[in-house]
Amino acid sequence: MDWIQITNHPDFAAFAVDCGVPRIMIDLESLGKQQRQGGLGTFISDHRPQDIAPVRAAVPRAHLVVRINPWHAGSAEEVEHALRHGADSLMLPMFDGLPALQACAEAIGGRARCIALLETRGALDTLDEWIECPHIHEVYVGLNDLHRQLGCSFLFEPLADGTVDRVARTVHAHDLRFGFGGIARIDEGLLPGRVVLGEHLRLGSQSVILSRTFNREMFEDPDSDWRETYHGQLTRLQHCEAVLAARSAEEVESDRLLACDLIGKAARTLAAPRA
Repeated sequence: MDWIQITNHPDFAAFAVDCGVPRIMIDLESLGKQQRQGGLGTFISDHRPQDIAPVRAAVPRAHLVVRINPWHAGSAEEVEHALRHGADSLMLPMFDGLPALQACAEAIGGRARCIALLETRGALDTLDEWIECPHIHEVYVGLNDLHRQLGCSFLFEPLADGTVDRVARTVHAHDLRFGFGGIARIDEGLLPGRVVLGEHLRLGSQSVILSRTFNREMFEDPDSDWRETYHGQLTRLQHCEAVLAARSAEEVESDRLLACDLIGKAARTLAAPRA
């Protein structure tokens, strides 16, 4: 499993890589994001194009992913800047179908990997069409936006209702890399990290974004020994991955049912009217 750490801090990026994180992401997406997610309590990135070069210099061995904005008039320039400063992969968010994804892939021109971030109903409905595009290398399911577009109350409902399963089967059938969502610490979250990780392994996922819970101490108390905490949490995650990888088929199914049960309970709680 490739852990993905989102950061524009070169020193932290280097530390994360030393702890075993193979992928660092610069998140440039800003167009429309405040309007879509501003009320969800999700983190809205403040990363800028000028962050790419110093992070690249700090992590020469890591795979550097740059999430650009949804395809627009200035996208070709964004792509060129990211490539010029060392991006290994470019991730395109909020596309609805083949045209935008194909335009992005053509702008990349084989100079880096193209990651399709599936997070709209349109992209889901046209999956069988754009998955045939020969210039994409990976599909990542973004649950923050997708669950809202599907009318769900809880982030992980598309995991319980079979939506993510269907995407995973299609992606694997085309021999592409697959990943989805984000993961919290092993024992935290409405859907604990351990349960989420079990589903990643069941579905053949190869990458997942580490949530901000992993480095929250860095922001809450910079003078604390947050580095030790971060390393310890990653070590627990890596150990959990090894344990889950050794499950029997019966245990995998039991864990799937547990995930569905927890997701259902969380969804009902979040959908319930507040007194």
